[in-house]
Amino acid sequence: MAAGATLLLLAALLGITHGFYGDSISFMPPQKNKDGTFKVTFHHRQNGRSSCPAVSSSYTCESGVCKSIDQASVLLTDQNGTGQGRWCQSEGGTTATISTNKTTFTLRESGCCWVSNVNGKTNWTADAQLDLGTRSDTRALNSCPVTTTVSSLRAPQNCFSRLHLLAHDTEGDNVRCSFPADAAVHSNITLDEATCMLTSRGHINVGVHVFEVMLEDFPTKNLTLTYADGTSAFRQASDTTAPPLCSIKLQFSLEILPPLPNCEAGHVRPIFLSKTPSHGDVLHATVGQKFQLYAQAQAHHASIYDFQVSGPQNMTKEVGGGMFGKAEVTLSWTPQKDDIYRFVPICFTAETNETQSEMRCVVIMVTKASIVQGKAHVTCSPNKMVVSLEKASMPGIDKNYLKLNDPSCSLTSNSTHIMGSMSFSTCGTKLEDKGDFIVFKNEILSYVLPSEVIIRRRTVKIDFSCQFPKSISISSYYNLKKSDYIFTESSFGSFGYTFEIFSDSNFTTKVAASAYPVEVKLLDMIYMGIQAESDLPNVTLFVESCKATPDDNPENPLSYDLIGNGCLQDETVKIHPSDSKSFNFEVQAFKFTGNYDQVYITCSVILCEPGNSFSRCAQGCLRNPSRRRRKRGLSRETVSHYITQGPLRFVREAVPNAAKDNDVLMKKSDTPQAADTKSNQGGWEILDTNVSTMFFASAFLVAVVVMAAVVGYFTRKRRADDRKSLLDSGWEN
Repeated sequence: MAAGATLLLLAALLGITHGFYGDSISFMPPQKNKDGTFKVTFHHRQNGRSSCPAVSSSYTCESGVCKSIDQASVLLTDQNGTGQGRWCQSEGGTTATISTNKTTFTLRESGCCWVSNVNGKTNWTADAQLDLGTRSDTRALNSCPVTTTVSSLRAPQNCFSRLHLLAHDTEGDNVRCSFPADAAVHSNITLDEATCMLTSRGHINVGVHVFEVMLEDFPTKNLTLTYADGTSAFRQASDTTAPPLCSIKLQFSLEILPPLPNCEAGHVRPIFLSKTPSHGDVLHATVGQKFQLYAQAQAHHASIYDFQVSGPQNMTKEVGGGMFGKAEVTLSWTPQKDDIYRFVPICFTAETNETQSEMRCVVIMVTKASIVQGKAHVTCSPNKMVVSLEKASMPGIDKNYLKLNDPSCSLTSNSTHIMGSMSFSTCGTKLEDKGDFIVFKNEILSYVLPSEVIIRRRTVKIDFSCQFPKSISISSYYNLKKSDYIFTESSFGSFGYTFEIFSDSNFTTKVAASAYPVEVKLLDMIYMGIQAESDLPNVTLFVESCKATPDDNPENPLSYDLIGNGCLQDETVKIHPSDSKSFNFEVQAFKFTGNYDQVYITCSVILCEPGNSFSRCAQGCLRNPSRRRRKRGLSRETVSHYITQGPLRFVREAVPNAAKDNDVLMKKSDTPQAADTKSNQGGWEILDTNVSTMFFASAFLVAVVVMAAVVGYFTRKRRADDRKSLLDSGWEN
């Protein structure tokens, strides 16, 4: 094959004359074939307008690297539903067999033409380069950063300040973002290398601006890359001059619109509500099972007519309207066998005629579930497994004599199925290392009571598991923070709680998992929220108590009550209105006295049947809990469960600028609260702003008086010395 030969890696991609809005490439984890070659599969999304007609498109691949190509069809993934042809997106997938006599694999494609733009660019070039060395830390080829954008980004001239781009790396490598050397970028637009955030710092011309951003990943720890020819290369994490492990170009367009009278989010510009996933979240889908993503937005003075989505082939979109300017979208997608272990980027915006919301992006990790014996389904979700066993497949099965590895976790049932939910770290779930994979395993077992002499029940042993590629950074997905809790009770079925920290009192933006432990300063306001999820449609969440401890042990004798018996114990705690399944509150930051720099918050939570006057939820605050009246059988509620969030780490330095990183979470209280509360056991401290101000003011006045006295003393002394010098001089004369 001649050097630079063109290989038709992607056929029938978008050929949009004078309407190219940008594109993105996402790689699946490369795999090594038995013959020593590599299989590299990637998906290419291209953005445009009108109907996105399909014509031939191709990439060039270096001679001697690509040996064969398996092309998949190109499908339209989303388009503007108004019939005006404002935007559309298509996706095509290709698998290439790569020889191993090279150290890198390069893709390149060029075309014409960019949409008419203020940059004056016409031709475009897409490229990607992947290092073919086997990493010493994962024993696999490197995985490239995952990124994409919606087809058409828009922002009013006076409202555009920043744009968060998706830059996710499955191995936890450091992703750096930069403009290519030949990029034509407005002088008032900058790109943060570490956060991959586009920022405007001045006047930007109205019109379409086009952007090209290079995403490159670098190891965060020292590693060795070993190549098929036996050579190797050592990569030092601190070496800033080393080439990237992978580089991918992201291309997109941003239309700067005429100014709006009001830039407040939620006024004309839609704002996402709390049930919407946060930017950068990693969600899970299972092969052969429907995955759904739900988002909700609101604009009080505009109509949200659609949601623009960048997603995989065969993803469906259902948009619904609501009251008070709200609109919602449900995205549904069923991953196929070829999608296993794929990391799928999804971005979305809420659209109005005048503008659009911020762009939020998540990553969907496609996993594999397996089950042995019986007819059942296993769903692998973030931090948990859900198993559903069909009764008809195992006649004679009795739910009352079944258990999981940990018998304290019970199973539930209905007329057709037996069900169970469990976290990856609970209910006896075990983690096994399977070489290139990690497997979370549990089992459903039958058991015999000690008093039983004979039985007529079938013996049951059903193994089930969730399997993940080992090349990912496990800690990035399972052990970052304590926020997901799953329980099962016979009267309530499977239910769970999420405990989150939010960036402000709107309770819409969660603090990212990467920001833990969360750094705070004294007197900052901490915004926290508890959300209940239940199989039952109508339940009420009740927070019976919340207390602080210096570690994650809720039984630590050193503790401080924020809420007790349903009553507020700390005067800085403020409860914010929410629905029946949510509990949002704020509290002023504090620390324990002594050598403690961390605080954990543990809450005791209960779910109740609504409208039951005998339930704990209905009774609310009990100043004298011993007088609580409860009629057995009439109070349908769960037992109390502890959920913990943290740590909050006390720091003396200033917190990062919130304008630079929206994951910074604490906002200064506008009205500092007094802190005259007492600890249960041990010490704590909350510095009162007024007292602090008076103290430092008094100290300043004292210092001024002392300084004045010192200056006066030395002035008098100098004058006396001068007089003496004059007298001595006159005497000598």
